Amino acid sequence: MNAVLQAEGLMLQLGGQRALDGVSVAFRAGEWVAVVGPNGAGKSTLLSLLAGLRAADAGRVQLQGRALADWPARERARQLAWLSQQGEADGDIAARDVVRLGRLPRHGLFGAPDAADEAAVERAMVETECLAFAGRRLSQLSGGERQRVLLARALAVEAPVLLLDEPTTHLDAPHQRALLRGLAARARDGAAVVAVLHDLTLALTANRLLVMSRGRIQADGPPDDARLRAALVQVFDGAFSVERVVVDGRGRWVAVPTL
Repeated sequence: MNAVLQAEGLMLQLGGQRALDGVSVAFRAGEWVAVVGPNGAGKSTLLSLLAGLRAADAGRVQLQGRALADWPARERARQLAWLSQQGEADGDIAARDVVRLGRLPRHGLFGAPDAADEAAVERAMVETECLAFAGRRLSQLSGGERQRVLLARALAVEAPVLLLDEPTTHLDAPHQRALLRGLAARARDGAAVVAVLHDLTLALTANRLLVMSRGRIQADGPPDDARLRAALVQVFDGAFSVERVVVDGRGRWVAVPTL
């Protein structure tokens, strides 16, 4: 299957350090991919280049087989939805209006949202369980509530490519579970879903992991791949082991701290 988003030979220097060192990777429709690695590995930097928010010193990014830089901003925003690690939304705006911002690429800054836009906003808010405080201002929300609103904004775009940087930040366990189930469902429906995650047990629920360290991809594959699991343990200096557990008759991989 052809890649919907692809990077070739990405290089980037930040603060005199090589943040990315020749990274090449491709993402296909229907994939749910977790990007993991220690602090400073280049995970967020890679996502920002894939989203077109930062330019590489060398290499290229292609979206749907076309150079990312050649896409008009509004067209690109319809194809690629983004959630920043910092959660870039502030002020006295109501939660529902924040989520409506996700529909701007569809109807434009001066266009009027239609029934399809409002339905997409409603679906996203139901999925992230933030309808109960749709009328409250961002400044009135807890960290977890605010994160759910920002997630809903990204989901409301209904883009075929979804890039999320630490989407589980501030979320409690039930909402982490709901988010991961939702991301898996979107991948099954044909989206390419890529998320940077620090919680390794959550990351191991993805279909595919990218293991990064020192600006390079050290391993790329499914959690069932023994070599990938070994690389994952290695880049974190053996701070945990990866063990298989069986819950309700189903096996899964979990990270167990080495104490």
